[in-house]
Amino acid sequence: MNSITQPSSGAETSVRPIHPGVRIGHVHLKVADLERALDFYCGVLGFELTQRYGAQAAFVSAGGYHHHIGLNTWESAGGHPPGPGTTGLFHMAILYPTRGALADALRRLAEAGIPLEGASDHGVSEALYLRDPDGNGIELYWDRPEEQWPRSPDGQLQMVTRRLDLNNLLAQAGA
Repeated sequence: MNSITQPSSGAETSVRPIHPGVRIGHVHLKVADLERALDFYCGVLGFELTQRYGAQAAFVSAGGYHHHIGLNTWESAGGHPPGPGTTGLFHMAILYPTRGALADALRRLAEAGIPLEGASDHGVSEALYLRDPDGNGIELYWDRPEEQWPRSPDGQLQMVTRRLDLNNLLAQAGA
């Protein structure tokens, strides 16, 4: 096995940036109960089941993609979420194509009685924060067009965190 030499400082950056077309393709989550997870990801959020491996794993997607989210119980059946003060996933982010699509997600969550942990306007995006049934953090968001992103006079990006008006967002749910 080849080894990779790590930089001496965590503050060092790569001399060559990663290709700008790189995207994060999918996330694979360990869950305690596959059916409960499918009820949430398919039943509440609206993802489609694309493949299932018995009672231990399933893949879900949007728009016919092979999978955006993998769910499995291989090491976690009946397990508990990690406690505070442990490492692991903070949250995964699911990008919606429009503000109306994000509003529809908010409507789905409200109808299912799923509580939000937060809702923020970041200037570049609007985001809803919640937990899935296994305690995994989820951000549902849409990006504003880049020309609307807040910038300083010298052109530097200036993201913010402001309270998101949920009633205003929800009014977009049918638009």
